Amino acid sequence: MKHKLQLQDGIFTIVTLVLLLLLNIWMQEIFDTKTLIPMIFVLGVFLVSLKTQGYFWGITASLLSVLAVNYAFTYPYYAFDLISPECLSSAIVMLIVAVMTGALTTQIKQQEKTRAESERERMRANLLRAVSHDLRTPLTSIYGFCSAIIDNYDSLDKDQQMELLSKVQDDSEWLIRMVENLLSVTRIDGEKVQVKKTPTVLEELIDAVLVKFKKRCPNQAVIVEIPEEFISIPMDAMLIEQVLINILENAVDHAKGMTTLSLTVTVTEDSAVFTVTDDGCGIPAERLDKLFTGFSDASGAPADSRRSNMGIGLSVCSAIIKAHGSEITARNTPDAGAAFSFSLKLH
Repeated sequence: MKHKLQLQDGIFTIVTLVLLLLLNIWMQEIFDTKTLIPMIFVLGVFLVSLKTQGYFWGITASLLSVLAVNYAFTYPYYAFDLISPECLSSAIVMLIVAVMTGALTTQIKQQEKTRAESERERMRANLLRAVSHDLRTPLTSIYGFCSAIIDNYDSLDKDQQMELLSKVQDDSEWLIRMVENLLSVTRIDGEKVQVKKTPTVLEELIDAVLVKFKKRCPNQAVIVEIPEEFISIPMDAMLIEQVLINILENAVDHAKGMTTLSLTVTVTEDSAVFTVTDDGCGIPAERLDKLFTGFSDASGAPADSRRSNMGIGLSVCSAIIKAHGSEITARNTPDAGAAFSFSLKLH
């Protein structure tokens, strides 16, 4: 990656200087003036220093610019006169511009890197707090159910044992899905890991999502509306499945009073827009801007044994969609429900 960036910076520097040289030759022939030539090369040095990494290419551009002005635009033409006062002053000015611009851009990039690292650490801290809160309840329940079976094994009939074991199984499955979410966040957050997109048929994707969702929420129907024509979308199918399942499950867990849950896909000129809509209680306005941060305020968590993993689930969704080059949004609908949307490029 480092060598690739250096190659790109070198190509950008050469192309910029060649274009400026041609521009100066054209201006000299058209306007018969040399006044703007040094200024145009100074502008080129500034652009190179601004767009490339470090100081090397900016300083290189300034030296090449001085040589170009001295050779092609200063008397005697097409000969080097490197000791002339004009050449020395131009070299000093361009070097100063290159060094100052390089220092400024390096400082700005370092500040952006520091800000990004701080944001990443904040997200990790929020996820850790959310994990600590959301995992405690099912683990406590599993421990309690198992203790009840062990301590009262002889007094519990088979139906009671099966009921407790079924609750242990439910909580265990929930923990497995939580771990899958966390692994997805780790995978997407890694700087060296990139999403591998492969063409995926939309209808097959939706079928896979509905089958998995039906196993987890057998009593909840989903109204599906997708285009009838054949549509193939580049994506990481497993991750996008997880996004859709997370959103659908969150609707089941949090949309109180919901009677209708729908999944709609519409196609524009270059994108496929996925929307999950419910007619439940909607999302409190104060939580809309925190849904995708990886941490839901614990003050809003249920006081009983119900699980609440909206923060982690939607944080995973946001990370996956960002890795696909898009954004996920949430809004309240006019019918008091909620709608989650994201888009994927078709090409």
